Amino acid sequence: MTRPRLPLAWLVAIGFIWTSCAVAADAPKVEPRALEPLPLGAIRPAGWLKTQLEVQAKGLGGRLDEFWPDIKQSAWIGGKAEGWERVPYWLDGIVPLAYLLDDPALKARSKRFIDYILDHQQPDGWLGPIGDSQRHRPYDVWPLFPLYKAFLQYEEATSDPRIVPALVKCARKIDQVVDETPLYEWAKVRAADFAVALYSLHDRAPEPFLLDLARKILGQGHDWRAQFEDYRLTGRTTDGFNLLSHGVNTAMAWKFGPVRSRLSGDAGDRDAVFNMLDVLDRYHGQATGIFTCDEHVAGRSPSQGTELCTVVEAMYSLEEAIAILGDARLGDRLERIAYNALPATFKKDMSAHQYDQQANQVLCTREGEHVWATNGPDSNLFGLEPNFGCCTANFHQGWPKLASHLWMRTPGGGLAVAAYAPCVVETEIRGKPVRVEVATEYPFRDAVEITVTVAEPMRFPLELRVPEWSRTPSITASEAPFALGGRKLRVGDAADVARDERTACYRALDAEWSGTKTIRLELPAFARAYRGEDGSTAILRGPLVFALPVAAEWTKVRDDPNFADWEVRPTGPWNYALELAPERIEDAVTFREVQPAAGAPAFSAEGAKIRAEVRGRRLEGWGIERGAAAPPPRSPVASAAPLETLDLIPYGCTDLRVAEFPILKD
Repeated sequence: MTRPRLPLAWLVAIGFIWTSCAVAADAPKVEPRALEPLPLGAIRPAGWLKTQLEVQAKGLGGRLDEFWPDIKQSAWIGGKAEGWERVPYWLDGIVPLAYLLDDPALKARSKRFIDYILDHQQPDGWLGPIGDSQRHRPYDVWPLFPLYKAFLQYEEATSDPRIVPALVKCARKIDQVVDETPLYEWAKVRAADFAVALYSLHDRAPEPFLLDLARKILGQGHDWRAQFEDYRLTGRTTDGFNLLSHGVNTAMAWKFGPVRSRLSGDAGDRDAVFNMLDVLDRYHGQATGIFTCDEHVAGRSPSQGTELCTVVEAMYSLEEAIAILGDARLGDRLERIAYNALPATFKKDMSAHQYDQQANQVLCTREGEHVWATNGPDSNLFGLEPNFGCCTANFHQGWPKLASHLWMRTPGGGLAVAAYAPCVVETEIRGKPVRVEVATEYPFRDAVEITVTVAEPMRFPLELRVPEWSRTPSITASEAPFALGGRKLRVGDAADVARDERTACYRALDAEWSGTKTIRLELPAFARAYRGEDGSTAILRGPLVFALPVAAEWTKVRDDPNFADWEVRPTGPWNYALELAPERIEDAVTFREVQPAAGAPAFSAEGAKIRAEVRGRRLEGWGIERGAAAPPPRSPVASAAPLETLDLIPYGCTDLRVAEFPILKD
């Protein structure tokens, strides 16, 4: 069976041709990617996505360097504060945020850090502090992994001629360091991140030693493919020192196999990500597409937490794996995480974040016993740096990198959709300017309008991702007649997007473009059931998970001139069992589109654009246990409480919520 990946050959015909997809690749020294990400700045966010990035810029994401000592006074810029991973993490998100928004102030502030680091490169080539004042050894290579990612994005956006020579010089020093002291601790389990950077650096400066270093780094790194082929971490893990059960390391490892495959050519490496996803879904999976890890993998209970760093690193791993493999299934997973788990873990103005979020999150307080496997008591508070400051520095990459990876180049000289969101793409195809505008309220609506503008007539394909969950996708010509598979498609006519099997795939829209033409893609979504532990059920529609929003009281527990910490307690009921049969869920759930409050962020209770109506009964025996909602009672359950109509909203719009419910008898 072929993977649902992009085709290697491109059919030539008049009008639109939908093709099936399979990927093959030549085997040069480093294998090419199936898709080529566009340089930073080629994609501009629009609509709700632009608003979301603006919210991030006004919140923690755009202001840390103004007041947080670990950035403002970092040893990376000559200060006395942390000189390890936090400035590289922060730059890895603030650089794309600045250039996606074309924000002069953010650009200048990120440039100040980059200038200092470049101006103070060590004589031996090392970038940044050789060691910090904490426990980290001198010449610890791990912090340079995110630094390389940040610097390469900056070079894409600015063409700064200093970047590539500085990174090549530093790579020579790293080569020497890892010969003397092979990778250890964090660098050992995160080797794929540096290999990605070395491949990109080699594209700019094709020096053979860079690929040799990538082989060395991957060889010294932990073999995540082998671990998941013999996976033994099947339950809640309480060993706080095991880097192989660590959630963030695991999410970063999703790309390990595909990244290594560019050197190995091994099909098993290419497919390793799918085995990892299957294993994690089975033992630790959640309805949002991510897995539990608080701090380590923690089983399938919806009361266990998931660290914010895990969410953004999983997204980045998927973005890289999509580029390498061209597999549409990974786009489905990326959207499910990005449109649920990412927004849910922030205060909706992004002035505070959680370290851990929960699918069933009904209480966020510090006192008392907690359910976390290894994390501290303030892990699900909303604040500046609850539990530990890594997420404070690292969360910034989530939304910006999603925006910069929405579209990619195809080997056939066209463009492919990795994920759907409103944006404008400005690029060149065969040296000619092309503009693609995506106007949509997706994932809250089913329609995606794509307008292509070219300066002169030219033919190229658009590879449109067809999600697995869409039963009857179709395309409509909204402004001009086209030919689609030999049939004349006039204005307003619709043609089904056929596919061979029920899986996500790409369909090539191969067309002769001239002037400005618009197509309308419809991706009808229906209610689906996610089955959790002990028969619990979550409701999905398209990429969205729906949750019961729980009325809440916010209490400020640490005031700060800039950003505060908050506890959140429920003021309304939450313990419901639903009246539905998961195998016939469409009979029990009604969706309705609603008009959001003016100016409200798309991912907020006030900004929710779609709601789900379902019936349920209170379940009095289901209560709080160890500072969290107890695991849902085994379904089916009985309740004599009155039947109520419940109004669910998208998971990412909630603060306190229940997403996985027990099911009533009969």
